[in-house]
Amino acid sequence: LAVKDPTAVERANLLNMAKLSIKGLIESALSFGRTLDSDYPPLQQFFVVMEHCLKHGLKVRKSFLSCNKTIWGPLELVEKLYPEAEEIAASVRDLPGLKTPLGRARAWLRLALMQKKMADYLRCLIIQRDLLSEFYEYHALMMEEEGAVIVGLLVGLNVIDANLCVKGEDLDSQVGVIDFSVYLKSDDDIGGKERNVQIAAILDQKNYVEELNRQLNSTVSSLHARVDSLEKSNTKLIEELAIAKNNIIKLQEENHQLRSENTLILMKTQHHLEVSKVDVEAELQTYKHSRQGLDEMYSEARRQLREEAQLRQDMENELVVQVSMKHEIELAMKLLEKDIHEKQDTLIGLRQQLDEVKAINMEMYQKLQVSEDAMKEKNEIISRLEDKTNQINATMKQLEQRLQQAEKAQMEAEAEDEKLKQEYVNKSESLQNEFSQKEKQLLQLETDLKIEKEWRQTLEDDLQKEKETVSHLRTETQEIVNLKKEFLELQEKNKQLKSICEDQEAALQELASKLSESKLKIEDIKEANKALQGQVWLKDKEATHCKLCEKEFSLSKRKHHCRNCGEIFCNACSDNELPLPSSPKPVRVCDSCHAILIQRCSSNVP
Repeated sequence: LAVKDPTAVERANLLNMAKLSIKGLIESALSFGRTLDSDYPPLQQFFVVMEHCLKHGLKVRKSFLSCNKTIWGPLELVEKLYPEAEEIAASVRDLPGLKTPLGRARAWLRLALMQKKMADYLRCLIIQRDLLSEFYEYHALMMEEEGAVIVGLLVGLNVIDANLCVKGEDLDSQVGVIDFSVYLKSDDDIGGKERNVQIAAILDQKNYVEELNRQLNSTVSSLHARVDSLEKSNTKLIEELAIAKNNIIKLQEENHQLRSENTLILMKTQHHLEVSKVDVEAELQTYKHSRQGLDEMYSEARRQLREEAQLRQDMENELVVQVSMKHEIELAMKLLEKDIHEKQDTLIGLRQQLDEVKAINMEMYQKLQVSEDAMKEKNEIISRLEDKTNQINATMKQLEQRLQQAEKAQMEAEAEDEKLKQEYVNKSESLQNEFSQKEKQLLQLETDLKIEKEWRQTLEDDLQKEKETVSHLRTETQEIVNLKKEFLELQEKNKQLKSICEDQEAALQELASKLSESKLKIEDIKEANKALQGQVWLKDKEATHCKLCEKEFSLSKRKHHCRNCGEIFCNACSDNELPLPSSPKPVRVCDSCHAILIQRCSSNVP
């Protein structure tokens, strides 16, 4: 023979005793009136059975004085797992008459039964098996499947209304002994089964309605919370919209200010440009006048050069006539050479000055590209100066040729030089006077050139001032361009804010439509609940066939009751389904009145 596990036998016996005690307690409570006191014997037996079930497989807590084995430890865990159990634990600890952990556990069980939440509390314990393993052995009832079955049976105790006085009762010294005589059947019990079946059906309907009310209350509370959150979000969005509108108004005002400033800057720049144009025209006119004065000076110098050429011709004629005056001619030639070297130096200086004038003109040409007319006039003047310099060079060449001829004549007139010395002294004095006059004229020309240089310096200073004004105007135009870019960026931000506001308004409209739909669904559920309160279900014995297909109900064809019209259909005929926001699965609907169908159970247990 196979030897059975003693712990499995103990679990099975305790499960059976729990079934009997719970069933007996429910039946006796239904016959007694469903409001029980602490002196009610089936209730006391139920607590004893629950103590035995909770003590099964409990680990022994060793201490210095003795070994402790109580069920208060696992029950105390419930307040950490289930926040609603904190009130029970606090009230149990505050009871003055309780001294032992077992008494506190008994008081906790009684309070949980009065709250109708004993099944919920123990279900939280069974789920957390890793925490229960600290208090129970691995083969304990609470660690196996029998514990889950007992928790499921405890749901039926929600039918009972218990009124227990825990404060004055001595729970520490009670002896937990199971009375098996209560569970023995008698003839009176067999006769009252039919009445108990009817009462159980009514209680099933009452429990179902209570559960529906609980679910509806939870859905209504969740919908209220959603409505509050949506109202808060709506107020926040309205505030953000107002802030965005204020920002848009401020940006528009700044835009108007920037536009006005832009127009003022443009007017100022136009005024500056006009003033600069007038100044440039005046400077050009002064430059033209100065150029005319220089032309007159150059014409005078040319005339003087022509006179000098005529004098040179006269001197050559005199030298041809006075060949005999060799020494006088030599002295005259030396003086002439000195004069020529001085004039060559002056010519070299003039050439350098002309080169400087050319360089300055080139710089002026590069700097004054904007005023093309003035630059053309400068180029013409430079070309005229070059022509004059070329003419001077030609005259110098002619003078050199004449000097060569004079040297030849000097070689011929060496014999006659002595005769002409006295006459030549007088003529040399007259020539020195003429050379002094020419030096004075050269000094005048140098002063005129210095004046021209000063004019050019003043023109260069004016050009630098104009460049500074142009750079200032460029910076102002760059600032205007930057302001335009910022204005465009602000316009883009304004468009983005407008799009965000439109999206938020659309979202608010969608939320409002969803809220209206949910409110309509809640009203439909309330109407269905009101209609259900006045209806009474048929008995299981009377409802044997479906109204549509007229087939007998079975395990495959379950019963579905209509809330509104009271008709009963099978699951094959009630194919219409309706989704609800509170339930994850769709609900079946009646074909005739479109009310919610409720599945019925054939057993007496709800």
